[in-house]
Amino acid sequence: MNPSKIESWVNTRRDIHAHPELRYEENRTAEIVAKRLIELGYEVATGVGQTGVVGLIHGKRGSGKMVGLRADMDALPIQERNQFPHASRHPGKMHACGHDGHVAMLLGAAQEIAENTNFKGSVALIFQPAEEGGAGAQRMIDDGLFDRYPVDAVFAMHNWPGLKEGEFAAHSGAVMASSNEFSVKIQAKGAHAAMPDLGVDPVVIAAQLILAFQTIISRTCKPVDPAVLSVTQIKAGEAINVIPDHAILQGTVRTFSIETLDLIEQHMRKISADLCAAFGASAEMTFERKYPPTINSADMAELAKNALNKVPEVSTVHSSLPPTMGAEDFAFMLQHKPGAYLWIGNGDGGHRTHGHGIGPCTLHNPTYDFNDKILPLGVKAWLAITHDFLGSD
Repeated sequence: MNPSKIESWVNTRRDIHAHPELRYEENRTAEIVAKRLIELGYEVATGVGQTGVVGLIHGKRGSGKMVGLRADMDALPIQERNQFPHASRHPGKMHACGHDGHVAMLLGAAQEIAENTNFKGSVALIFQPAEEGGAGAQRMIDDGLFDRYPVDAVFAMHNWPGLKEGEFAAHSGAVMASSNEFSVKIQAKGAHAAMPDLGVDPVVIAAQLILAFQTIISRTCKPVDPAVLSVTQIKAGEAINVIPDHAILQGTVRTFSIETLDLIEQHMRKISADLCAAFGASAEMTFERKYPPTINSADMAELAKNALNKVPEVSTVHSSLPPTMGAEDFAFMLQHKPGAYLWIGNGDGGHRTHGHGIGPCTLHNPTYDFNDKILPLGVKAWLAITHDFLGSD
């Protein structure tokens, strides 16, 4: 690829990194994306799902299938610790997950596709807001994304620290877990700590409930069906010598299937109600389903794998790496369309300036930085998948 092109992609990535925007605030980033797509000749829609942008281009060989390629745009509420020139200029905001790189890769692919439209069908480039907890994918769908752009399949690509440069992963089936949050308020009866017989202690009940919840995973769920139930917060009392009248437990549940999630929620509600009642207390439980599991279509994962294997710079395309219990809102798109969520290796961290973290530097880390070396590879990956899906020469 032309070095000047790669340099421009790197500059775009670093500019976006220096100006991070949180979910549904991606106005500057969206403006950069829309302006570039218009320059390249795309039909552009802005404000999709509030701050999302979609670019559409048609091949010169006539009508055919439509493929969707998605990149997320938002940053995280993290204070960056890096000292390089393109570090965040906005305190408390940082591109700590590589969405700046995802945008740059897809804009690079947009340029290459626009310069060679020798394909049948159409390409819809989806620049999505609010992946980080804002369910931006669902917001775009609710705003008519797939009605306006009836793609036949949709793909997304996320950088993966620790996976070597040149390596990819294309899972068949589950790749990311569902993300869900719960809260249980135990309403009991307060008393003086010296006279526990006059009250009903919600702290003791909370301890019993935490242990009981763990039996759902170990004795109710199938051992071959992974799930995680974590109580992460306990809130109770104000004075050290007073038994409080209530306690609150909060935490998360993660699964790779909706069926397992249904089972866990059902048992959590029953155990909460019955156990609290047995102690003379009551339970009020809320269970909020945030992101569903990200499930790749087997045929689209295979298509992506075969396409990536044709790219000379690709060393390995893994198809059997363990999925992660992290969550991803691209799952909403995969509930509506066949497709695949892919990992592109971000390397071992050697691309970062010495002193800014060691090792691969995991995502959501204040010393994280996207590896600019993989930008051209990401562009080539998008081109390979697009051409194979549309059947172009």
